[in-house]
Amino acid sequence: MADNDTSAQQNIRLEPGDAAPDFTLTADDGSEVSLSDYRGRRVLVYFYPRANTPGCTTQACDFRDESAQFNDAGVDVVGISPDKPEKLAKFRDDHGLDFTLLSDPSKETLAAWGAFGEKKNYGKVVQGVIRSTVLVDADGKVENAWYNVRAKGHVGRVLRDLNSGD
Repeated sequence: MADNDTSAQQNIRLEPGDAAPDFTLTADDGSEVSLSDYRGRRVLVYFYPRANTPGCTTQACDFRDESAQFNDAGVDVVGISPDKPEKLAKFRDDHGLDFTLLSDPSKETLAAWGAFGEKKNYGKVVQGVIRSTVLVDADGKVENAWYNVRAKGHVGRVLRDLNSGD
C-alpha cells in the first residue's frame, strides 16, 4: 500500500471537534504566522483562490466591512491563498484590509485543511483552491467549517452562524 495516493487527501473535510492542522506561513507583511499564535482566541481561517480577482475581492471586502462584528464576537480573521506575500500586501493595501493574509504557495496548508483538491470550474473538474472557511476555537479545535462557499453572501452566513451559536 503506497502512501502516495492523493485521492484521500482531496476529500479531507474538517469537522467540529477535529484538531485544526497547525501551520506556519509568511504573512502579507513578511512576518511568519502560525496557527498556534492564536491559541487562547478564536480565529476564522478562510481560504480563497487568488488575490485581486472579483470574487476574492468581494469576499475580502465583506470580511473587512464586518470586522467590528467579528471583533465583538472575539474572533480574529485570517485569509490564506497561494499568492506570494508581495501580492497579498498589494491586495491588503488596495482594499484597506484590516486582517492578516497568509501565503501558501506549496498549497500544503490548503490541502491539510480540505481547501485544495478537485472542484468544478465552468463545468470541468480541475485541481484548485476550494473556497472554504473554518472557525477554530481558543483551544485549536474546529468549531465550524464551511466548504465550497460562494464569495458573495458568505460572510453574512458565517456571522449568522456565529450569532446563533452564542
